[in-house]
Amino acid sequence: MSLSFSSVAATPSCIIGSNRQPSSTRFHVIRSEVTAAPKHRTASAFPQLSKQGVPLADLHVQEVVHRQSQPHVATVISPSTKPPSFLKDAYEMCRNICAEYAQTFYLGTSLMTEERQKAIWAIYVWCRRTDELVDGPNSVHMSSAVLDRWEDRLHGLFNGHPYDMLDAALTDTVSKFHLDIKPFRDMIEGMRMDTRKSRYKNFQELYLYCYYVAGTVGLMSVPVMGIAHESVLPVQSVYNAALYLGIGNQLTNILRDVGEDALRGRVYLPQDELAQFGLCDDDVLSRNVSERWRKFMKQQITRARFYFNRAEEGVSQLDKASRWPVWSSLILYRKILDAIEDNDYDNLTKRAYVGRTKKFVLLPLAYTRSLSNPKTKLHYLPN
Repeated sequence: MSLSFSSVAATPSCIIGSNRQPSSTRFHVIRSEVTAAPKHRTASAFPQLSKQGVPLADLHVQEVVHRQSQPHVATVISPSTKPPSFLKDAYEMCRNICAEYAQTFYLGTSLMTEERQKAIWAIYVWCRRTDELVDGPNSVHMSSAVLDRWEDRLHGLFNGHPYDMLDAALTDTVSKFHLDIKPFRDMIEGMRMDTRKSRYKNFQELYLYCYYVAGTVGLMSVPVMGIAHESVLPVQSVYNAALYLGIGNQLTNILRDVGEDALRGRVYLPQDELAQFGLCDDDVLSRNVSERWRKFMKQQITRARFYFNRAEEGVSQLDKASRWPVWSSLILYRKILDAIEDNDYDNLTKRAYVGRTKKFVLLPLAYTRSLSNPKTKLHYLPN
C-alpha cells in the first residue's frame, strides 16, 4: 500500500454488516499513449513499455491536495461517547496490529511524534481491514452490499460516529489532521474493481487499479507525515511522489505475486503487453518460465523502478521525523524486485521475498537516507 506500507500477511477478519464487531485485518499520472507493438519483430527485438498512466486531472488528485491544504477545523467528538481511556485503548490496538503485521514499517515510525505515530497506525489498520474484505479468509462472503456497508461506515466515522474501537481511532485522527474522505472512498472502489475484474487490457487500466488500492495511501498519509518547512518542492509535487511510491509498491506486489494470483485465475498484467512479447494468459496460468517471459519481466521491473525513482525526491521533502518509515518501505520494495531477478525472473513458481534479517539490516540505510536535506538534490539509489 504504499505511501504504501510494507508487505504484510493475511489475518482473520469478520464480515462487515454482521452483528459481530469487525476484527483487525490486512492491507497490503501523467498522460500518454501505450506504446504500440511493431508489426514485425524478431524474438530479440522487444518494445519498450509505457511508463505513463492515468492523468492526474482524471483522478481528481488536485482536488484532494487543495482540500487537505486548507485550514483545518477539528471535529468535536463528545467526551461522553469517546472518553480518553477508550481512545487510548483504540490506538493501542492499532499499534499492536501494525507492530505484528508491518514490523519494518512500524519500527520506522519510532522517530515520529506520538500524534503522528497514532494517526499512521490508525490509517494502516483501516486500509488493512478494507483489503481483507476482498483478500481475507472471509472473502468468499464478499458482495457489493458488503462494500456498500463498509463505505457507509466510512462516512459515519468521518462524521464523528465510529462503529467500533478501531474506527474510533481513525475518527480521532480525522479530527486532528486534515484528511479528505476521497482517498478512502477510492480505496473501497479498488476493492470493488477486484470483485468484478481479473484482467487488465493495458497499463492505463492497471495503473488505475494501482492508484485505487495503493496510490490512495499516499494521499491519506501526507497530511499526517507532514511536509518539511524547508521543502523546496510545491505541495503538489510531494503528493505526486507519494502516488509514485504507491504505484511502484503495488506494481512490485503484482510482480511478486504473479504465480499465486495465477492459481486464483487472476492476471494483473497488461494483456496488450503480454501480446507484445508473444505471451498470453496460458503462459501465466501454466506457469511457463520461458525466455520471452524473462524479457517481459525485465521490462515490468524497469517500469516499477521508474516509479520508485520518481518518488525519491518527494520522500526527502517530508518532515524529517516522518521520513524513516517511508524510506524503509521504498528500499524494501526495491529489494523485492532484486529478489525476482535473483530468481532468474521465475515469479511463477517462486515467491520473491526479503528475509527478516535483511529487512532489519536495511533499516540503517533507510535512516541515513531520511537525514537528507530537502534542499539537496538526491541521486537515485542503485537498483
